Amino acid sequence: MKLKRTGKIVKFRLDPMNPPQLTAKERAALDAAPIDYSDIPPQRGVNWTRPGALVPTENKQQITLRLDADVLKFFKKTGKRYQSRINAALREYVEAHRRAV
Repeated sequence: MKLKRTGKIVKFRLDPMNPPQLTAKERAALDAAPIDYSDIPPQRGVNWTRPGALVPTENKQQITLRLDADVLKFFKKTGKRYQSRINAALREYVEAHRRAV
């Protein structure tokens, strides 16, 4: 954790590899806080697998998409055509939500 003061402005930079430790009181308050799952649709019956039949390239649209570095690293480790696997994961998500509605 780094604090940098510039006049009246204090900038805070969190080091994700060295997060600040919670006090016992803060941890107890966090543990006691209710978690609201009401905005998350049910994910029952969804099997995440490697894509089988791929959507033809005529149906594809090229876009710029920003992903978290760890998510991209995970998919790249799966080998060639990792972009197709990202698309398949997004397609499964869409289909799960369509069925939930």
